[in-house]
Amino acid sequence: MGAGTRTRRQRGTGRLRSALRRLRRALLRALLILFLLQLAVVGLYRTVDPPATPLMLWWRLQGRPVDHRPVTLARVSSSMRRAVLASEDSRFCRHHGFDWRELRPQLVRLLRGEPARGASTVTMQTARNLLLWPGRDFVLVRKLLEAVVTVELELLWPKRRILEVYLNVAEFGPGIFGVEAAARRYFGIGAEALDARRAALLVSVLPAPRVRRPDRPSSALARRAAVIRARMRTLGDLADCVL
Repeated sequence: MGAGTRTRRQRGTGRLRSALRRLRRALLRALLILFLLQLAVVGLYRTVDPPATPLMLWWRLQGRPVDHRPVTLARVSSSMRRAVLASEDSRFCRHHGFDWRELRPQLVRLLRGEPARGASTVTMQTARNLLLWPGRDFVLVRKLLEAVVTVELELLWPKRRILEVYLNVAEFGPGIFGVEAAARRYFGIGAEALDARRAALLVSVLPAPRVRRPDRPSSALARRAAVIRARMRTLGDLADCVL
């Protein structure tokens, strides 16, 4: 091989490495810009109600109606607040976004290759509903982004705001988003009038809101609601940060 050939190959290799470095820098800049944009959105939503979530937009893109009626936490009954914590995250007022008491055993199960159940906190669910796309594609990427936004919410928002937004964006039925829309659609009352029984029934549909009806509860749903009501009575001061 001649010296000229070696020189041309070295130059080609050098140009390739230079192009890869430029590409890497461009990708890092793009990621930084995206991170700052979503951080700005999280900061804005501390005081501004989200006009829509990715799931709401998805429903609208399919031409389906969306019922979304945001309300302040003060206009949500204390029974509904207790019901959410009793069902979804009883240590919401005590943790900082991640309930390691619940997460740790599930991580152990995953490491053993065993199926693990969900251990998402209200903050994690708020992060997921607020900014992430619906569906189960790119699970690891979604989980990483969910963790990042969860930390941001706990750092930038008070607990009352986290629960308020959660209650306003959670899906309670096909195209029914937020506790006010759900209370009016299913029971004909506002969220501030929800008693313990109705609140427990509403929360009971959250794992599968498109196939369960709180106004026409199956025997299984009624039993689940009864369990939630029993947990509500034992919460004590665990709900003090949102009452």
